Amino acid sequence: MQGNNIDTFAVVLFEQSKRFFEKASEGSDNIAQLAYLHASLMLGFCSLEAQINAIAEEFSKSPGLSIHEISVLMEKEVRLENGRFISYGLRMIRLDERILFIYEKFSGAPLDRTGSWWSELKTAMDLRNQLTHPKDNISITAAKVERALTAIIDTIDGLYRGVYKTGFPAAGRGLQSRFDF
Repeated sequence: MQGNNIDTFAVVLFEQSKRFFEKASEGSDNIAQLAYLHASLMLGFCSLEAQINAIAEEFSKSPGLSIHEISVLMEKEVRLENGRFISYGLRMIRLDERILFIYEKFSGAPLDRTGSWWSELKTAMDLRNQLTHPKDNISITAAKVERALTAIIDTIDGLYRGVYKTGFPAAGRGLQSRFDF
């Protein structure tokens, strides 16, 4: 997927996430509610990562970027071979580090990590990591997922405000999905 296609896909993923969140509150079956909350949380983060990838891909074409900056944006390893730097395959970068890099590089100022949306994002990432890499009993609740989804919206909106100087268009819809499945 390229550019606008990734943006569209990211929006669809978040709409699905919001719909699963709504479905969690519609029924009384605890097993179904928990499954919907899990799906909502994971799709919310899939959407966030897709948004970050779309922004990174767009800015990777900016003039004057070093090979190392492009490697962070595109998550590609850089190696020196035969006297030249080349991109060499996947190199995973932590999501929060990519957000910080994109914000600072393309807004011209460091991200204010004292803002509530940043701490909420970190809490949401911890919740996602508990679900992705379970070690103990985890407690996924509707309130925690709601905060996580709100943090995702606020993160994307914060990035848009920093790098595009305008808000994230979908932020105004909050957690109400356009889907009705």
